[in-house]
Amino acid sequence: MGYDTFPSQSDVGESGSQAAALARIFDEQRARSRSAAPAPWALRSDRLRRLRRLILEQRGALAQAISGDFGHRSRHETELLEINPLLDGIAHSLRHGQDWMRMQRRRPGPKFWPGAARLLPQPLGVVGVIVPWNYPLLLSLGPAQCALTAGNTVLIKVSDLSPRFGALLSRLLEQAFDTHELRLFNGDADFSRHFCRLPFDHLLFTGSPAVGRQVMRAASDNLTPVTLELGGKSPAIVDADADLEAAARRIVIGKTFNAGQTCVAPDYALVPRGRLDAFIGGARRAVERFYPALARGGDYTSIISAHHFSRLQRLVDDAVARGACAWPLSKAPHDAVRRLFPPIALSGLAPEAAALHEEIFGPVLPVLEVGDLDEAIAWINARPRPLALYLFARRQATIDRVLAHTVSGGVTVNDTFLHAGVDSLPFGGIGESGMGAYHGEEGFHTFSHAKPVFLRGRIGLLPWLYPPFGARAERLLRMPRHE
Repeated sequence: MGYDTFPSQSDVGESGSQAAALARIFDEQRARSRSAAPAPWALRSDRLRRLRRLILEQRGALAQAISGDFGHRSRHETELLEINPLLDGIAHSLRHGQDWMRMQRRRPGPKFWPGAARLLPQPLGVVGVIVPWNYPLLLSLGPAQCALTAGNTVLIKVSDLSPRFGALLSRLLEQAFDTHELRLFNGDADFSRHFCRLPFDHLLFTGSPAVGRQVMRAASDNLTPVTLELGGKSPAIVDADADLEAAARRIVIGKTFNAGQTCVAPDYALVPRGRLDAFIGGARRAVERFYPALARGGDYTSIISAHHFSRLQRLVDDAVARGACAWPLSKAPHDAVRRLFPPIALSGLAPEAAALHEEIFGPVLPVLEVGDLDEAIAWINARPRPLALYLFARRQATIDRVLAHTVSGGVTVNDTFLHAGVDSLPFGGIGESGMGAYHGEEGFHTFSHAKPVFLRGRIGLLPWLYPPFGARAERLLRMPRHE
């Protein structure tokens, strides 16, 4: 997800005062987490409500700051993709969080009767959250609210490509939360390294696989458990019996929301051989329908930086130089000054084309023709596990076959990205696309320790196993096993 990197030491300079502030606040939160009793539900729910109130009162200012960092992003898009999912997640946690906290009963088995087995969810302590630039609000406060629901305290590090947003949210959080509850930091790459090396009780990183490896190496020095939300090349399969026009329209919206700068955006499409022209035509009609004012910006988001704009152009130029055909999906011109990159499809790509190997993370859509469903499945399975997979099909047998024979972080059938917005479903990747998951109840468990507890009864069979061993021990060891 994204292409944030840690530049070399010589490229950046660490702010000593900020690092000192981070260390001081981390020590305070850690000391609190070790000395205070776990936060009761009344305190946890109060923290969630404060977070919700902050978002509701400042939603306009937050959207404006995010748009400023991008160069342009529609307020409605920020509302749809960040603010509303975040508010839904907080509401879900407020509705169910107290139940998630309850001690769970487990069956101990007949040999341990009349003892009792329990699982006690407990907060881990101090949670660190490292945030990318593409959805800075959702991917900072989304994990934070899961960690707060689980009773933890939280430190957040936002991307240096989100300076306006980071400065605003940091100020708002300082007004709404005590230092020992929740704090946010901006900082350069050296500061990010410093952040990763702190002995957090859990660290969640969202970003690219390359940086995810660096984060995991840094965390390993403290044996800090990590959740990595990465990205990769998420495929969209269009089956032969699918409604091609609807499939093209829904793939386009998944590819153009946030100008494709989304970890679960469809990276490429697999369409039936002979249906390429029809698919491209449907995609063009969809772009015209969704973004009639694209040339003026309108609801279409700018690319985050000149570097990323050039990277996308390089992917297109490389594919064309190797024999691919480029299909502009809009009449709007590319504008490097405003970083406006209209969507474009690619077909006939050579196997060596960079667009088939790099995560695109922008409005460039490779379209590959396949002979049948088996060929599509084989193509996907020959590559790293994707974060998301999209299937457009009518027959249940086709859906069942793809679900059974592919492995991905998540799946949406007959649309794109919707599984990531369902609060009752976990969100996470597998292999190259990540490890671990959060959202909803799974988020609570990610940031909790389920402590096993056994309560011994006053009587029981276990003393029969004390030495000196005799006939009773023999009989107990040979008791039948119950399935």
